[in-house]
Amino acid sequence: MTYTKLFNPGKPSAVDATLVADQSDGRGYVFNERIVLAVNTAMATGRPLLVRGYSGVGKSSLAAAIAAQLHRRKLERVISSRTEARDLLWEIDHLRRLQDAHDSERQLGSPGDYVVPGILWWTFDRASAEKQYQRAGGAGPRYEGATPSNRKKESIKSDAAVVLLDEIDKADPDLPNNLLVPLGSLKFLVEPTQEWVIARPDMAPLLVITSNDERELPAAFLRRCIELEIEPPSTDQLLAIGERRFPKIKAARRKRVLDLILSSRPADWQGRDRPVPAEYLDALRAVANLAGDPDVDVDALLTDLMPLLVWKSSQNVRA
Repeated sequence: MTYTKLFNPGKPSAVDATLVADQSDGRGYVFNERIVLAVNTAMATGRPLLVRGYSGVGKSSLAAAIAAQLHRRKLERVISSRTEARDLLWEIDHLRRLQDAHDSERQLGSPGDYVVPGILWWTFDRASAEKQYQRAGGAGPRYEGATPSNRKKESIKSDAAVVLLDEIDKADPDLPNNLLVPLGSLKFLVEPTQEWVIARPDMAPLLVITSNDERELPAAFLRRCIELEIEPPSTDQLLAIGERRFPKIKAARRKRVLDLILSSRPADWQGRDRPVPAEYLDALRAVANLAGDPDVDVDALLTDLMPLLVWKSSQNVRA
């Protein structure tokens, strides 16, 4: 398919994987054409990119990879069952307000003195978020965002960010619908101060939202998203991912690890028929750190590791 690509990732570089398994700076991500098309569609329409798929297929790390390719900061907020839509816009520092109200040596401020800017405020208008952050006494997180490894911090000025809202399906059912207006119009009202936060056109973020499908999302929210389901990659794609993340492991050993994973699948297995990237990378990580001694039987080691790493009894359920 030929089209004008707003997002056109180059060949990923090889990156030595670390012991921090879920820490990703976006380098080494292996894109396919479906993912590239989905990212381009989200950028062309200004809609959030809703990413679905099994745990471990690379949903969260996709945001870091996009940010690295676009030379943008990545901001991240993990959603929990207690997260409300307003928390992503602004919050009230109730503890500080209570302390000021009960401390005779302190003076109770105006309502705006206790407003803490949320991640979307920092994304839409960084200057006003910084001003409010200082007014609130430096309370709450200061969403500077991770600086891409291929760009100096001082060179990042007013460009838009890639924002990851991770695991939205864990949120209160009202959260997605309550975000429709802020995400659709790129503006919201800060009620305590009666001030509007409005994103400049050049600050419109690329929003990446992930879901593990633990809860059904509202139809109105889904209509406003570009949906991408990342399927477990093929064996060739897994080998490419392994090459990027563990370049120091010889190709023959990386392939042998994958072959042993596939051949060790239990006969009564009812789940997915191949590992997700995180499981394959964990197997390579285990081999890299546990099979350094030349006397180690790698095949025997992997056979013992498979029920711990990939073919777990808790995952033996029909998808």
